[in-house]
Amino acid sequence: MSTVKEPQSYIDDMARTRGYVLDYHKVMAKHDFGVLQAANDLVGAAYLDQRALDRKTKELIFIVSLTVMRASKGHIQSHIRVALDLGVTAQEILEAIEISLPEAGVVAFQAGFDAWREVVGADGLEPTVQAFQGGSGAGA
Repeated sequence: MSTVKEPQSYIDDMARTRGYVLDYHKVMAKHDFGVLQAANDLVGAAYLDQRALDRKTKELIFIVSLTVMRASKGHIQSHIRVALDLGVTAQEILEAIEISLPEAGVVAFQAGFDAWREVVGADGLEPTVQAFQGGSGAGA
C-alpha cells in the first residue's frame, strides 16, 4: 500500500521512478487519487520493483506487449524513451517489436514500428522506380 502523499508529490514521484507519466496518471491524480495509487501499486509490484528481471528486460517486454495490444503511439514511445535512457539500443528495441509480427500481425507491428521510428529518427530508402506511396499503416 502506498504511503499517504499529496497528489502533486505523488505524480512527481511517479515521473522520477518511471521516467514518464501518462495523461491518465495526471487526471487520475486530481480526480481519483485513491484508484491511481492502487493501480500504481500493482505496476510497482509487477514492473518497477527489482525482482528477477532487470529494468531493461521489463521495458522490452512492455514495448512488445503494448505493441501487441495496439496501445497509443505515445504510450509505446514513453517506454521506448525509457529503454533508450537505460542503455537499450535502438536495434534491440526494433528486434523486440519485430517479435509481435508472427503473433499479432503486421498491423500491430506497424504501430509499434512507427512509434520506434519517430523516437529514434529512423529513415528508409525510397524506390527509384515509380510506385504508389503507402502510409505507415499500409499492408505488408
